[in-house]
Amino acid sequence: MKTINPKEISTQELHGYLLGAISPRPIAFVSTIDKDGQVNLSPYSFFNIFGSNPPILIFSPARRVRDNTTKHSLENVLEVPEVVINIVDYAMVEQMSLASTEYEKGVNEFVKAGLTEAQSTMVKPPRVKESPAAFECKVLQVIPTGEEGGAGNLVICEVVLAHFQDHIFDEKGKIDPFKIDTVARMGGDWYCRANGDALFEIEKPVRNKGIGVDAIPAHIRLSVVLTGNHLGKLGNVETLPSAEAIAARAASPAIQDLKLRLQQDEEGYCYHLHLLAKDALDAGRVQEAWEILLQK
Repeated sequence: MKTINPKEISTQELHGYLLGAISPRPIAFVSTIDKDGQVNLSPYSFFNIFGSNPPILIFSPARRVRDNTTKHSLENVLEVPEVVINIVDYAMVEQMSLASTEYEKGVNEFVKAGLTEAQSTMVKPPRVKESPAAFECKVLQVIPTGEEGGAGNLVICEVVLAHFQDHIFDEKGKIDPFKIDTVARMGGDWYCRANGDALFEIEKPVRNKGIGVDAIPAHIRLSVVLTGNHLGKLGNVETLPSAEAIAARAASPAIQDLKLRLQQDEEGYCYHLHLLAKDALDAGRVQEAWEILLQK
């Protein structure tokens, strides 16, 4: 394992390691305005949500590593403490990247990137009309984390009005991750598209209290077939299947076939049981996997 002391390498090197490892990062496409009414639009991947009551978003226009200069977005929010945080989808990712160009102060990146200014309702900066979601915000506080190149500036924003495109919702009125089609920042020139095979579901253990991996019998926990993710799924159940369910599974053709073929090979029988359980877990059939694994 490579171990690094941040104080023993350059800020530029550390910057690369951090951005490469801490990923993917959501992108805040931030529109701001200065005291003279000049608009700026710039993306920031030092960004996330930090509460919903009140609704708080924070992004950080860090000081440039190479020369310790500050971003126009930071200068603007110190003059006019209002922003719109626009969400970036795949359809506009190239335009977003273009807007990250370090144009001179006063150049409108909406125009340079070919994006449309939409008038905001409660704040002065415009929002990006093409964005699937946009949040009008009041800036509550700006907290600098240092004075050297690479230091962050936490812009703490309270959402005062939110806008969502109609097409991103499913039939239940919830935002569909496939329809919103967001992108995220990786290290270097790399991005990640949150769509297709990249999306998967994991049931959140909010209301149930799983038995935990430590409660899984050792012959299952130490399996050469099952991975840590498989064990995590098994450990998320509240109770083990009943004796009746296990007996019913024993009568299934798959189990009967294994018993017939491997009745003299206990190790092989266990191995193939674990393979069957793995297939069930990969298909999301956790209860079935447990019934298989608890066969005698």
